Amino acid sequence: MKTAFVLGGGGRWGAVEVGMLSALAEAGITPDLILGTSIGALNGSVIADTPGLEGVRRLTDLWESIAGADLFRGGFGRIRNITMMRPAIHDTSEMRALVSGVHGDRRFEDLTVPFQCVAASIERAAEHWFTEGPLVDALLASAAIPALFPPVRIGDEHFYDGGLVDSVPLSRALQLGAEVVYVLQVGRIEAPLRPPQRLYEAALISFEIARRHRFTTLLDNLPDGVEVHVLPSGNPVAFDDRRQLKWRDTSDTAAMIEGAYEASTEYLKGQ
Repeated sequence: MKTAFVLGGGGRWGAVEVGMLSALAEAGITPDLILGTSIGALNGSVIADTPGLEGVRRLTDLWESIAGADLFRGGFGRIRNITMMRPAIHDTSEMRALVSGVHGDRRFEDLTVPFQCVAASIERAAEHWFTEGPLVDALLASAAIPALFPPVRIGDEHFYDGGLVDSVPLSRALQLGAEVVYVLQVGRIEAPLRPPQRLYEAALISFEIARRHRFTTLLDNLPDGVEVHVLPSGNPVAFDDRRQLKWRDTSDTAAMIEGAYEASTEYLKGQ
């Protein structure tokens, strides 16, 4: 049976996917296909390049370096971008250096496990799946969070974060014939929604519905013979979780990895 790993987006919360991948590797579960969105694309690309526990060790080292480097620190450049009304708070230079340090000039075709990632085309207002060519630009496009980063130009198109069009790309896995799918998500879909009680909550809940509806609709209408496992994050993120305001704070990275590892290990034991 064809097995796919699907890794959703979620910024710094993507650390939980490292714990999930560790639990999968220890359980001897290997993918035939890996699909990723945003930070899930970066995580997935490392495992596609180096499957198993060795890849998990690479990812753990990467996340430790991110936590120690304060990747999204402030400074004059950030202030200048805000005061000059530029379209993004950060440029892509630090993120490009990070991703280039991981993959160099590698291409999709060089990876051990078939891998694809998604981004949102601005000109076509549509999802775009990267399946070949240089990895770095594709990963940057998939993780170009609007307002935080500028769009990434590839060819004649400009791309924003893949989470805008497919935050947890289960549908792509099914289109490509996956029969067993392990969904690695950052904790948002584990937190239930409720009607808004304050004005600002209306926008937050609307955003969450937009993020989740494609995944939840598909999950409720799976084709016969398809087995989907949504791994627990050990870290549910509610729509009004104040921790989301601390999107630059990576001090809890190790705790998120460990929590997801323990929760996913327990889940896989029951399968």
